[in-house]
Amino acid sequence: MPVQERKQKAREQRSQLIVSAARELAEAEGWDAVTTRKLADRVEYSQPVLYSHFKNMDAIAAAVALEGFGELATALAEARTAAKAAARAGERSASEGLRAVAEAYLDFAGEHPALYQAMFVRPTELTFATGEVPASLQEAFGAIRGTVEPFARHGADGESLTEVFWSSLHGLATLQAGGRLRPKQQQERVEILVDLIAG
Repeated sequence: MPVQERKQKAREQRSQLIVSAARELAEAEGWDAVTTRKLADRVEYSQPVLYSHFKNMDAIAAAVALEGFGELATALAEARTAAKAAARAGERSASEGLRAVAEAYLDFAGEHPALYQAMFVRPTELTFATGEVPASLQEAFGAIRGTVEPFARHGADGESLTEVFWSSLHGLATLQAGGRLRPKQQQERVEILVDLIAG
């Protein structure tokens, strides 16, 4: 392996180590506990080495968020695929895809609260709703859109309907994480949302 290629690979591995450590620390102690000093101690590099990879904590959180978007896209696509297969087999209704995607989204947010915060709550330099949206976010939104658009009716814009569905899921996830909603009623809330979208 050429020297330059080996250096690049080592750099990528260090970057991934920093991102993984930030994510683990955030999940264990919350984002307020993630500092460059703690990260440097955890990965056994100096703070200047961290800054040679990421310009600040927001950049590290953005890298964590990008990982999360990829994982969310995979979870939503798997839920959607399973629901489609069940619908084709006649086991479930067409609206099952909405339900499956909603449940997968809320499960993801509940199982990875700090990751979800990095993706959707923390300030970030990542762009949303523009032509510069990261590919993994486009994939996650695409999985939601592909499930919602068939239910757009009366000339409604499918993308706007998707944004309403996504916003509803985000609101439910955020309020649930903050302990503002009754935990045992989540399934009922999902059913209400699915009925509203599916008509």
